[in-house]
Amino acid sequence: MTSRERWTVYPLLFLALGLAMRAIAVPQGEFGAARVDALESTRLVCKEIVIENDDGTILVHMGRVVGGGGGRIEIKDQDGVDTIAVGTQHNDREGVVEFFDSKGDPAGQLSAPPR
Repeated sequence: MTSRERWTVYPLLFLALGLAMRAIAVPQGEFGAARVDALESTRLVCKEIVIENDDGTILVHMGRVVGGGGGRIEIKDQDGVDTIAVGTQHNDREGVVEFFDSKGDPAGQLSAPPR
């Protein structure tokens, strides 16, 4: 094998081995995202966080308020029905804690007194 052939073959060989190892080391999940069992980070920046049950039922949703406003954390029961929500109201900057009944209908809320 000539020197010119080595400069062509070896880089391609290492590229192929690297791509094969990447596929094994970082398994791809839904939407092409990496699936890992544990993640440790000092800071996490994202648009939303969704915690799902094994069957896909959403248990906790952290993200933006639908229709505008700031952030919101929604905690649901094992069936995916709203139980408690903490965040800002969509029409205001006020913080509010909302409570829901067993059907997921609003049952009450806790907010700052009017000024």
